[in-house]
Amino acid sequence: MRIVLLGPPGAGKGTQARRLADSTGMKHLSTGDMLRAEVAAGTELGLLAKSFMDKGDYVPDSNIIAMIQQLIADPAGVLLDGFPRTVVQAKALDDSLEAAGLPIDKVINMSVSNDELVRRLSSRAICTECQTPYNLVSDAPSTEGICDKCGGDVIVRNDDRPQAIMNRMKVFNELTVPVLSYYKSRGDVAEIIATGSPDSVFEALTQAIGSVGHSN
Repeated sequence: MRIVLLGPPGAGKGTQARRLADSTGMKHLSTGDMLRAEVAAGTELGLLAKSFMDKGDYVPDSNIIAMIQQLIADPAGVLLDGFPRTVVQAKALDDSLEAAGLPIDKVINMSVSNDELVRRLSSRAICTECQTPYNLVSDAPSTEGICDKCGGDVIVRNDDRPQAIMNRMKVFNELTVPVLSYYKSRGDVAEIIATGSPDSVFEALTQAIGSVGHSN
């Protein structure tokens, strides 16, 4: 099974994708997590990516496509989180999957209001060591700035600061909203409202996944 999770920054794609991967055994491919790992390792891709990510811009399509194509045919199934972000990426994904005989089973769009997205993003933080996410309002670390799990530094990412948030929303509307239209034209999209508790969103997500094979 190959599932694409779409939605604006702050919609909860990563949180829900990790839960879905844990419950199904599918491979969770998060381009954001993969790029941040490259940044932390100081690789050539990481240095390139950081210059874009700190401003809230997208890393060039060619770099993302090359990174994803190595992993797309995992036999356990793949859950794509944060990819494709542009129509160019969506078409490249189609080409890769067609060559491997592995079509997309479902595209799920997680919808959240702009006001809620800004509120969520401005309160996000992450451990620089183990990548554990925190919410500084509802799920802050026990000791300010220190990760509960590993003792690493908990910081607000540069791309979650106010100016970068506004740019991320602008970039999403310009480049990723057309991806949704691209998939909708094929009838591949299931819509869920990604507000409420994480449990209620996960229930809506699993119901959408359960329709795979019935609506295509």
